[in-house]
Formats: sequence, structure tokens, C-alpha cells
Amino acid sequence: MAHINKVIKSVNLDGELVCTDIFQRPDGTYGFDEFRRDPEDGRGWYSIGHYGGQVFADTEAAIAAAKAQIHWLASKLR
Repeated sequence: MAHINKVIKSVNLDGELVCTDIFQRPDGTYGFDEFRRDPEDGRGWYSIGHYGGQVFADTEAAIAAAKAQIHWLASKLR
């Protein structure tokens, strides 16, 4: 299945096995989610946060919510 959301910002946790994406949907709304990948598993990134259904009017609101909900993100986006 093709991804239809446009990633605006992607931030990796040290080690690059966990990341958070801030994205824009085709309808112009924004969201975010937290992902993980396991090098031994060839399936790639998968959601571990399950925040992707939340809807925000702009990038700033999505980033603020992501920083509040994902404990490591605030230190990466000072």
C-alpha cells in the first residue's frame, strides 16, 4: 500500500531504530506517529505509538502534541 501522507519532519532517536514523523495528509491536516524498525526484521518501520489518527490544523500543533506524548522527542526538538 502506498503512503499518501507527506512527511514534513522526521526525527530519529539515537541508534536510529525509533523515529517520529510529523506529516501532512492530502486533506491539508497534520499528524504524527512514532515508529520502530528492527534490523533483523526486513519488514521495515512499523508504528509503535499509534498516534497517527490525531488531527491538527498546522505543523506547530502536531509538533507540540508529539513532544508532549513522546517522552524522548522534546530533547531532540529544542
